[in-house]
Amino acid sequence: MNMPDYDVAEPLDTDYYTVFANIPAPDREAWRRARIFTAEALPQMNDYWERAEFPAHLAKRMGTMNLLADGIDVQGLEPMSALAAGLVNMEVSRGDGSLGTVIAVQGGLVLRTIALFGSEAQRQTWLGPLARGEKLGAFALTEPDHGSDSVALETTATLDGEDYVLNGEKKWIGNGSVGDVTVVWARDDDGDVRGFLVEQDREGYEAETITGKASLRAIHQARIKLNNVRIPKANLLPGARTFKDTSEVLVATRLGVAWSALGHATAVYEAALTYAKQRTQFGKPLAKFQLVQERLAYMLSELTSMQLHCFHLAGLDAVGQMRPTQASMAKYHNTRKARELASIARDMLGGNGILLENHVIRHLLDIESIHTYEGTQSIQTLLIGRDVTGQSAFA
Repeated sequence: MNMPDYDVAEPLDTDYYTVFANIPAPDREAWRRARIFTAEALPQMNDYWERAEFPAHLAKRMGTMNLLADGIDVQGLEPMSALAAGLVNMEVSRGDGSLGTVIAVQGGLVLRTIALFGSEAQRQTWLGPLARGEKLGAFALTEPDHGSDSVALETTATLDGEDYVLNGEKKWIGNGSVGDVTVVWARDDDGDVRGFLVEQDREGYEAETITGKASLRAIHQARIKLNNVRIPKANLLPGARTFKDTSEVLVATRLGVAWSALGHATAVYEAALTYAKQRTQFGKPLAKFQLVQERLAYMLSELTSMQLHCFHLAGLDAVGQMRPTQASMAKYHNTRKARELASIARDMLGGNGILLENHVIRHLLDIESIHTYEGTQSIQTLLIGRDVTGQSAFA
């Protein structure tokens, strides 16, 4: 690989309002571990992203460094606070969005689901191996015909003696074709939405990696077909009884998406700032041009706003006072701003902005996925609107 002409990947620890200046030592230690991991992983990620290959060894590495648990208490691992989990998500996403999504899937969705709704035996079997990266998990809710309206899912789980028999299709399932266990959401005989643990080597479980993606290319999403997949009754998650339980997991991960968006936005802002200092045009650095300074000031103001959203909600989450629509607001705000900042940064780098070696284009494209998953902007808008008006605008 040729050496890049500009070095724009070095972290600058941007914190204009000193939002993170006085965080507790354990939270800062978790952030430090994530920084070490990101420094190791970042030099590899452009190649994996370009080849659309999943770096499984890096997922494992995050597990050995206790970066996957996303604030879930797992026996034998140092617990992380809500703030520490957010900082880890932010830092890893500052490096790469695919790796940030590994945390979102493995910790935010799969670990959280089993921890909240699993039996003691299920927690003993899966939490440790998943948190340590020894096993990979998937969370299968979205279906080919049901994304934003996932409550209308059509996958079925029919009780047959001592087994459940699952039939249906799922789409956009991270780790669904390369993992070990999938949390499958399906309707039981009473029409209730229940969660089931489905080992991916079960007969009738067919998963195909989705190709042709221009975003999050270094993590595999799958289209899954469940053809009379038979699992024992013991694989039913006993605590997950309605879609309201499913939503509890999704609300928690929405705040994680806001942290991830902050990481992406930090990366593109710092790349633009560093590039403006290194790049010379018309006999002077770009940083000396008024238009460039105006753009940087705007980007910094929006980045600071994103930091405040995340930091404040982490505090509310830690004491159990975060409301679901507050998480929706954070995701709504931060993913929109991350998209905007990435577009500005891409433009500021000119032609160099489309080169993977300068990282901005990878972040810009990866942000498109986090803008959509865990609830689109439109859905978050309607959730917030319903909360403030008391009127539902859902069809």
